[in-house]
Amino acid sequence: MSVPAGTVGTRASLLQPEVLSALANLTLAARAAVEGTLIGLHRTVQFGFSQEFAEYRPYVPGDDTRFIDWNVYARSERTVLKRFLGETNTHLMLLLDASASMAYGAPRLSKFRYAQLLAASLAYLAARQHDAVGVTVFDQAVREFRAPSSRTGQLEGVLHLIERALPARRTDYRAPVERFRAHGARRGMVALLSDFYCDPAALIEEVRPLAFQGSDVVLFQILDPRELAPALREAAVLEDMETGEQVEVSADYVRGIYPARVRRHVQALREAAAAVGADHLLLDTSQPLAVPLREYLLFRQRRR
Repeated sequence: MSVPAGTVGTRASLLQPEVLSALANLTLAARAAVEGTLIGLHRTVQFGFSQEFAEYRPYVPGDDTRFIDWNVYARSERTVLKRFLGETNTHLMLLLDASASMAYGAPRLSKFRYAQLLAASLAYLAARQHDAVGVTVFDQAVREFRAPSSRTGQLEGVLHLIERALPARRTDYRAPVERFRAHGARRGMVALLSDFYCDPAALIEEVRPLAFQGSDVVLFQILDPRELAPALREAAVLEDMETGEQVEVSADYVRGIYPARVRRHVQALREAAAAVGADHLLLDTSQPLAVPLREYLLFRQRRR
């Protein structure tokens, strides 16, 4: 079964990331983003259920109520869901880039805040799907690590690590991958959230082992709209947020040469990912979170 690639509903489109960012905490934001996305999808979509009945399992808050067996409830007052052959669970490992460059963006919605919202929403959606979920927060070293699990309290722990993270220092993609593999990485999904200001070939060499061992690797590239289309009207001095290196650029360079270089970089990253069977999704921070959440559901279907 697959999730239709149609557009999400109006309610989901209103859940703009800057609105979600203003909510009290990541748990509320994640719930709003996920529920808005699911409401916007076609009502006949089935998440993880085939047609041949296998067994029952207890109902868990957040389950799709369409699969409650009301006949059983009427007889025993027990709320159970029908479980079908082909229904399987996977695991999701979130690798969240917390390097200094991710701090770029509007005060209320930097790239890192968008990445936090997306990571929290993916974790919430995975838990709703009864998938194990874990997280690694990294810059040039691993700062936080929680192995994938579906145990009670896991989601809260994952969201706590995501919420308290702050962007700092430089980026090293080797560190989170090695940490995950060292803890006995199983086949599943690995979502890497970053701006990917790096050499695409070098990055793919780091994630290649995960892809080759059977994991579905998804690269969520998060950029600010001004990085894709700068609005400089005069010469300016730009500073690298990770190295402190400065460079003077002209307005003509920013308007003409720079956008083409960004497009080439994104395309090189997409092609390098495809070469090892990984997926790449470019996001700018003005896009509703419904876009990557819908893509996650599509990626997840391949685990079946």
